[in-house]
Amino acid sequence: MSLQGSMMEKSRPARSLQEVLDAVGNVVAFLYNNPTGARPFPVVPPEFTNWRDEQHAWRETVALFDLSHHMSDLYVYGPDAFALLEHLAINSFRNFRPGMAKQFVACTKEGYVVGDAVLFYLEAQTFQLVGRPSALKWVQYHGEAGRWRVRCERDDWSLADPHRPRKVYRYQLQGPNAPALLEKLNGGPLPHVKFFQMTWITVAGRRVMFLHHGMAGVAGGELFGPWEDGPAVRGAIVEAGREFGLRQVGSRAYATNALESGWISGVVPAIYVDEELRAYREWLPATSYEATGSLGGSFYSRYIEDYYLTPWDLGYGHILKFDHDFVGREALEVKAQQPHRRKVTLVWDPRDVAAVFETLFTRPKGQRAKYLDLPVPRYSMWQYDRVESPDGRMVGISTSCGYSSNEGAMLSLAMVEPEYSEPGTRVVVIWGEEGGGSRKPSVERHAQVEIRATVAPVPYSEAARRYRQAVSG
Repeated sequence: MSLQGSMMEKSRPARSLQEVLDAVGNVVAFLYNNPTGARPFPVVPPEFTNWRDEQHAWRETVALFDLSHHMSDLYVYGPDAFALLEHLAINSFRNFRPGMAKQFVACTKEGYVVGDAVLFYLEAQTFQLVGRPSALKWVQYHGEAGRWRVRCERDDWSLADPHRPRKVYRYQLQGPNAPALLEKLNGGPLPHVKFFQMTWITVAGRRVMFLHHGMAGVAGGELFGPWEDGPAVRGAIVEAGREFGLRQVGSRAYATNALESGWISGVVPAIYVDEELRAYREWLPATSYEATGSLGGSFYSRYIEDYYLTPWDLGYGHILKFDHDFVGREALEVKAQQPHRRKVTLVWDPRDVAAVFETLFTRPKGQRAKYLDLPVPRYSMWQYDRVESPDGRMVGISTSCGYSSNEGAMLSLAMVEPEYSEPGTRVVVIWGEEGGGSRKPSVERHAQVEIRATVAPVPYSEAARRYRQAVSG
């Protein structure tokens, strides 16, 4: 190659995740300072009324969530679609049939989580995965790289182009008044379906797929159908919902939903350094979720492997089944015999939270605590904060945090060592980043502070726990 050709090659923008990693050196330093910051919720307004009353709606009346924009979809078609998905999932596919849905969790050969999503079994040889891109791309890559008789079609989230029509709309109704509203929309009683199963109903003269689902810990479900039907269906929901106290939920309140129900959404995909996954990283583009994501929080390690999570960390130990061969099975069989961190809710001490705000008025710029935006102070894609024992030993990781007006509390979801997992145990969350903060534009210069917290169950909401017990029984 000529000198000019060599210089042009060096100046060429990276085309794959692997090329990005080859150029940046330490992957943690790159992700920790990645300027992308937090992932925004596209299209949906931050608030329709105010985020406090919107939170109250899913507990007291009925709430409408628009899920049509912030998740990606992957459709998998073909005679080998079931076998491919089973091969990549840690959970069992026994008795899984059309008209059902399940949480889909994928791991690497080493037994660390790549990502999770909701898997819909739409009809014979037809599946739909809905969630963050990491699990979806993992499935697509294996479907294209292997000898599977499948066809994959991806419909990416609306971040890149908010005006691009999606393949389907997706709305969620939750709250004690949701069943009555759904019956009114359907013009009569709903067909009986068990939790996480689907049936057809009619809304505004359109056939709508209904999934019995209770993300907020109360009755309700998801409605989805062809994109072009979305405005009519949404309009009918809003109009019929007036008598039931319906509130539309904006992106600010929606981001707190998982805190009450106990779902950890921000997972670093465990794919960055394993040499066996080099071909996968070369397949992922330089603009991918894995390349543009950002790390944040008080936990910092030079080794990206320290950010990888197991199914037990995320509370998925109960769905891990060794009744089939799947990627990661051997490693997970070994890990199953070892101690695991446990997923818990942390209730932050209100006095310590108030003291964080007090620094805005009592300390000079650069010495204040990291700003606690409400209801969710998310300033990176993947949030990892240190959880320490009262004597200063690190005992876990705190992830998503936020304020629940329903509970009147600042909450976070965490994974902690077993001896610190009992409700009532006292721990300390380190809030803020090391050394005054990273170079992410979403991070101002600040000082770390300690916030005392009390361990509580997952889900934290008593209503969510009762609902979960009822549907599992």
